[in-house]
Parts: sequence; C-alpha cells; structure tokens
Amino acid sequence: MQELGLISIVVVIALGIFSQWFAWRIQWPSIVIMSIAGLLIGPIFGFINPEQALGDLYSPIISLAVAVILFEGSTTLDIREVKGISKSVFRVVTFGAFLAWVGGSLAAHFIAGLSLEIAFIIGGLFVVTGPTVIIPLLRQSKLKPRTAAVLKWEGIIVDPAGPLLALFAYEVIKVITDDTLHASALGSFFLASFLAIIIGYLFGFLLSFMASKGMFPEYLKSPITLSLVFICFALSEVIMHETGMLAVTVMGLTLARTKKYVSSLGNISHFIENISVLLTSTIFILLTASLTRETIGEVFTLPILGFVLVMLFIVRPLSIWISTIGTELTVAEKTLIGWIAPRGIVALTVSGYFASTLLNDGYGGASILTALTFALVFITVCAHGFTLGPLAKKLKLASSEPPGILIVGASSFSIAFAEAVKELGNPVLISDSSSGRLFQIEQKGIATYRGEILDEHSQFEMDITPYEKILAMTEDATYNALVAQSYIPEFGYNNTFTIPSERSGNRDESQIPTSVKAHLLFGKEHVFKELNRKINTNYSIQTMKVVEKMEKKEHVPVDGIPLCIRKKNGTIEFVTLRKMPTMDKDDQLVFLAKNN
Repeated sequence: MQELGLISIVVVIALGIFSQWFAWRIQWPSIVIMSIAGLLIGPIFGFINPEQALGDLYSPIISLAVAVILFEGSTTLDIREVKGISKSVFRVVTFGAFLAWVGGSLAAHFIAGLSLEIAFIIGGLFVVTGPTVIIPLLRQSKLKPRTAAVLKWEGIIVDPAGPLLALFAYEVIKVITDDTLHASALGSFFLASFLAIIIGYLFGFLLSFMASKGMFPEYLKSPITLSLVFICFALSEVIMHETGMLAVTVMGLTLARTKKYVSSLGNISHFIENISVLLTSTIFILLTASLTRETIGEVFTLPILGFVLVMLFIVRPLSIWISTIGTELTVAEKTLIGWIAPRGIVALTVSGYFASTLLNDGYGGASILTALTFALVFITVCAHGFTLGPLAKKLKLASSEPPGILIVGASSFSIAFAEAVKELGNPVLISDSSSGRLFQIEQKGIATYRGEILDEHSQFEMDITPYEKILAMTEDATYNALVAQSYIPEFGYNNTFTIPSERSGNRDESQIPTSVKAHLLFGKEHVFKELNRKINTNYSIQTMKVVEKMEKKEHVPVDGIPLCIRKKNGTIEFVTLRKMPTMDKDDQLVFLAKNN
C-alpha cells in the first residue's frame, strides 16, 4: 500500500511538470494538457487512482496546496496595478460576483435540474475563476496590463469568496429547513469569517515584522514563510471549514502591502511562486486522475452541457456588462472580460466537500455536483484557454507585433542597434534615467522609458508586454548583471542578455562559465567601449538577407561583427559568447561593419 502511494505521488508530480513543459513547447494552455494527462492515467486507462492510493491524506494535501497557490497569488497583487481601473475591479468582485451567483443558481436549478437549495449553494461556488487557471493563461496571451489586472484581481479576490458564499448559502438553507436551528446560527459563520480575516492579517504582519527586524536568517525565510502559511490555513480551518482560504488570501494581501518596506521578501515571493507552479500542476493531475468513469459519463448529458453553455454565453457576459456600466472599461475590454472565466482547482475541491455534505444531509440531487463541476471546469478551461489569445488580438488587447526587445542604457551603439531592429519590424523600447540621452531617441520614433528600471514602480509605469527579450547595455558590468538578474522572472533565463563593459584581458575564454557565456552578447572583444567607438567613427549597423543555411560564425559572408539573426517568423536570436545562431534561408543577419 505504501509503495502504491509513493508511485502515485511520483507519477503525478512528474506528469504534472512534464505537462507544463509540453504545453509550453506546443503553445497550448497548460491546464488543458494537465487535465487530459490526468484523465488518461486515471479514469480512461485506470493506471492509478490518487484518491484511493493516498487515502485520508488526499484531501489535506489538496487543501494545503490550494492555500499556497492562493497565498502566492495574493502576494503578487499591488494596488498600483489597478490605477485608473479600481472602480471596475471593485464592481466586478462585488456586484459582478453577486450577479454571477444569482445567475449561476438559476441556471443550476432550471437547466441542470438541481433543487433550489442545492442550486443556491453551488451557484455561490461557481463565481470563482481563480489564480490557478487565470495566471497561466495571462502569461501566455500577453494581454495589455489594464485588462490583465482586472482578470487577475478578480481571480484572486473572488477565489476565496466563492467557497464562503457557498458556505453562507449552506448555513442559510440549514436555518430555513431545520426547525431546531435559529437565525443566530448564522452568527457563527460571520464570526468565523471575521476571525479568519484577523488571523490572516496577524500572520502577514508577523512575517513582515520578523523579516524587517532580521529575526531569522536568509536561508530560513522561505521555509518559515511556508510554515506560517500552513499554520494560518489550518488554524482557520479548525475554526470553520473553508475559511482557511480567506485567511491565507488576507495574509498574502497584507504581505503585498508591506513587502515594499521589506525588500528581502522579494526572494521569498520567488520561492513561493516556484512552489505554486509545482503544486498547480500536481493538484490538477490529482483531481482529474481521481475521477470515475461514471462521473465522466455524466458530463455528456444534456442538462449538464446546457448548464455549462448558459454559464458561458449568458451568465458570465451579463454579470460583467451590467456590473461595469459607467466604468472606464472599453467595449473591447468588457467583451474580453465577459468571456474569460475559467474555473479551476478551488471549484473542484470545494464542490467535492459540498457534494458529500449535502448527500449526508439527505439531498440526493447533490450526487451530480462532481460531474457538473468537472464539466464546467474542463469546458471553460478549454474554451477560454484556446480563445483568449486570438480574441485578445482581434480586440487589439494583446500585442500583435513580432516579439520585441527592451534595451537598458541609451548609448550611441544601443540607439543605432534599436534603429536597425525597429526597421526590421520588431518593437524596441530603450530605458534610461537620463532625459538628455533619451531626447534624440524619441526624435527617431523609438519608444522610451525615462526612469530607473530597477525601481519597483517602473513595472507599473512601463508596459513590457510587447517585449520578449531584455538587453542590459550600459558601461557598468555590475549594473548590467543586476538588471538581468532582476528581470529573469519577467523575461525568463534564456531571454536576458548583457554586454561586456571591458575586455577580459589575458583570461582564456574557456575559463568563463558556460552560463555566463550564454548571456554575454556578441563576443569577448566586442565590449561596450569598442562598439560605441566604432559606431561613432566609420561603422554602421547593416542587415543582409541570408541566401543559404549557415551554422557557424566562420561561415558568415560579411566582413563585420554579427549581432543577431531575425528569423522568418519574426523572432530575434542574438549572437553570444557561447553560440552563433543557425541562419536559415530568408533569415536576416544584423551586423556591425565598416562603411564603404
């Protein structure tokens, strides 16, 4: 039995991460691949059933994972993200959620055939969208910041609110239908919710206070944070079931407000984010692999499919359009937000709890809740996952240009290089703190950002959505390295590059670590001062169409310094100290050469 549990855990974790990687390779929504993988190893082929293998540990593992995911999502929220759209966000997470609750309840009663009591309960749960599905989709779709902020805030704020609405509805139903209970019983629900808020705030404040006072070493900050999240969640769950999600969300929001005063908490957030990615993939595999074939069969019945369609095409759009009347959102933004509402882990886990609770209370109709929830989750994930990107581009709410580059540092060479890339059709943004250096760039029609890119507020003032790669090209090697390290979470390890500021002297190139070579642009002799000297004398940046495939730098048919390759699909690959990108026919080579 122990071996079965061990094998199940290893298979689920490995398959979850592989699904994430495979989805990245084929550019599919990762949630879709994970759901399919879980169904294949579970109900379809019957290789494993995690719920049976893990036994009593199954539910606690999922609950703790959801707690970490919610905590991570709430710590990423910053009030500056909703500057100019706070009215819309407030309306969506309050009035919009209420309309979705009412609409979902009516649809569950009249379409799915649930009793009014069960429909009222489950309708509250179905208002959730959730960070487990929204954030991965936002990463892939490259939405403009304003639209992305509304969807992200809604997902994270409403995610704990959904179970609370369902729990509130359940308490109300018990008071109405059970003569032994009185309205005062509802007081325990509100008291438990209030205590969860207090607990979350205290834990968040405690963590930020301890970090600011240096009360634990750097290497223990992440483990201590994770432990406090678990304790906060468990403590609230002991008081009342399903309030733990509210507590960890408040804890994360408290940290989000205080971490700007405690800079070291940034390292904690990276750790929690990595853990969250692992848990998201693992939990989706666990949940889908534990479904039965009977549950899958129920999904394809007309009442359940009809309910999902009504939720997709009527309830969600109406709740958004009505709640955002008179706000700053455009018609295009309302259309996109009104369509995107994928459900995720929270809906699946909490519906299982209510299904068993309601069945124990004698509500036989609750037996279809698991199938109903899975149908809503899987269909919305597929529908919204595959349509978010194309619809966003159609509505001009996502970048439709080829992937661009962000250049840090305005110098003669970087300006000339930006001009060349812009002429090829790729967007370019140059960031610098000097107004004087940026003035001539703006005259050339190149986008600029005036300010210190390492300042925290820069990410809210600068739209980096169109840019896929970042080049740190100042004369200060230490500053370049710091910029690259700071923006790895945003752009990815393979998309951050720096330029050498000076020659490496007599040091053998083989002594330079491979990881460093991969990010040093152009070559060991082509340093900042040399490149700027050449561009200021008799050199210029030129382009050439490749007529045949070339794989080595020695084969480049130009008398100059190769800089990058613009591929036929519009992407740009840079020449680094480690490699020379392969040049295929009809690619364009960008190089620095002496003028004739």
